[in-house]
Amino acid sequence: MRLLTPIVPNASAPMVRANPVAKLAAGFLILIALFASLDGVTALIILAVLLGLLPVSGIAASALLGRAWLVGIAAISIGVINVLFAPEQLGTTVMAVGQVRIGDETLVNGLGLAVRLLGVAMAGILSTATSDPTEMADALVQQLRVSHRFAVGVLAALRLLPLLAQEWQTIGLARRARGVDAGRSPIAAVRLFAGRLLALLVGSIRRGSRMALAMEARGFGAMPCRTVARAQRMRVGDWAWIGGAAALGALAIGVSIALGTWRPLFG
Repeated sequence: MRLLTPIVPNASAPMVRANPVAKLAAGFLILIALFASLDGVTALIILAVLLGLLPVSGIAASALLGRAWLVGIAAISIGVINVLFAPEQLGTTVMAVGQVRIGDETLVNGLGLAVRLLGVAMAGILSTATSDPTEMADALVQQLRVSHRFAVGVLAALRLLPLLAQEWQTIGLARRARGVDAGRSPIAAVRLFAGRLLALLVGSIRRGSRMALAMEARGFGAMPCRTVARAQRMRVGDWAWIGGAAALGALAIGVSIALGTWRPLFG
């Protein structure tokens, strides 16, 4: 499953070299701006800037589309559902099919919601996919002072994603070798997909249990303190990423207020 295969960015990209905690903080500030604004102008400005950061993130556009296309479909679907099943159609009717009427204000609100969800997904991808899992765990311990157990759990989860993708392919090949095929029946395809997903879940639980036993057998967590092998520091450039994220959120909201389109979450 390509969706589970982690994105491998260019190691020489400026965003990749930044501290993982700084990127998490920058992404969190952008999420605050997106959640605090219900209009589409703020989200559209933020999404456009985030897409413009792809060249400095080291993530190829083809790799991003290959992993995040399902998120895009989900965001657009949620926007369409909110337009079609809105409790009241606001504004001038722009489309009418039978008894279904769509108002222009409701349509704009639905598009704004879809853009907001895309912005949230893009901020999350840029703040996490550009960080090495080991550096992420080290930065969580050194900068945020989180528990080593939590940090190692995050590291293990990120490291297991490629194995999950490989196991998904193995399950599919094994079923094909046994002649298990849905044919042209969509019901059978859904049933086989659910069974394949259940097999992947069971295998993941078993692998996690074996990993936990192996770590306990090696004495993980037996001592109250641990040494640090790879030092992670906050540099001037890292603070610049955080400041840039705050400035982006303020700029997007300011432009929306100047245009008279800003709708705050509370108020």
